[in-house]
Amino acid sequence: MNWLEKIPYPLLIAAAVFMLGAPFLPEPHLAEKARMLAEGRLTRPLDIFDVAWHLLPTLLLAFKFARGRRAPPVRDGDTG
Repeated sequence: MNWLEKIPYPLLIAAAVFMLGAPFLPEPHLAEKARMLAEGRLTRPLDIFDVAWHLLPTLLLAFKFARGRRAPPVRDGDTG
C-alpha cells in the first residue's frame, strides 16, 4: 500500500471532512443513510454504494493512521 503513504494527511483529512458532510444542505447523505439504516430502509444497492463512497476518505485516513502507528521492524544489529 505504498500509494497510500504518498497521500498527505492534510489532503485526506480535508477529503474526509468534506465527504462526511456532503452535501451540506439540506442534510448530509450520511445522516440520511443512517436514518434509513435505523428504519430498515437501507436496502437499495445505490444507497449502500453511497454510504461506502462517502466513508471512503475516512476509511483511508484511518487505515493510513493505523499503518503509521505500527512500530517499525527491528533490523539486525539494532539494540533499541
